[in-house]
Amino acid sequence: MSLRMRALSVACTAMLAAAGNALPAPVEPAPLARLRIEPADGEYLAWADNTLSGPVEVMLRSTGGKALPSDPPLPARASVPAESSVLVARLRPAGSGNLPLSLVGVPGSSNARPRDIDYLPPLQQARTRIDQGFEGGFSHADEENRYALDFAADTGTPVTAARAGVVMQVEAGFRGSGLAYGEYARRANLVRILHDDGTMALYAHLAADGVLVRQGQRVQAGQRIGLSGNTGYSTAPHLHFAVQVNRGMRLVSIPFRMRGVAAPP
Repeated sequence: MSLRMRALSVACTAMLAAAGNALPAPVEPAPLARLRIEPADGEYLAWADNTLSGPVEVMLRSTGGKALPSDPPLPARASVPAESSVLVARLRPAGSGNLPLSLVGVPGSSNARPRDIDYLPPLQQARTRIDQGFEGGFSHADEENRYALDFAADTGTPVTAARAGVVMQVEAGFRGSGLAYGEYARRANLVRILHDDGTMALYAHLAADGVLVRQGQRVQAGQRIGLSGNTGYSTAPHLHFAVQVNRGMRLVSIPFRMRGVAAPP
């Protein structure tokens, strides 16, 4: 009947002495950004590669407990445009030992300026029932989900875009659900749509094979984008909908209005 959405910050680890990438674990969420290390004239270039069709803000830090000479000093932040790469820092290690780095990414730009707009209902069904509203006690207490709505919907109910935009991110490889947080919190099928004011709409817990759009695709309000389901941290079929912004490397949900839909607590 509800969920706790996974934090959409992702960490990637690299070793200065070994630039090779380990194989990803099966059925894991795709990274928002990848850390790429390139040797260059006695130093190392740390690049952030954005995998999304929308901006990502990243932070690079050393996790080895010892300061690493770099320009700029770590931790270093950068904004990476859609499907692009940005040089985050030049690293100048004192020796040849391994030193772990962590790259954390949060979707969206801190420059988002939300417009006052009415959203369309995101489900094609005759009757609307909201199982959990704004600041719901089960899983809507954190800032990512505080202003989210959980719509009751049978598996396979058509999900439509509540507002026009560009499909920024999709997750489509998950099938299970349950309340084991460690197992399911990061494993929900979803579509994230970037709007022209920098806000992002999240449509989550879509059915297995229920994502009907591709990353980078432009969609119109009312266009079918998926099928509701019961994947991830969830107890029953439903659609989790939220409007979010990036506030200085924090993913924050914001209040919104939706035509014909009241938002109960």
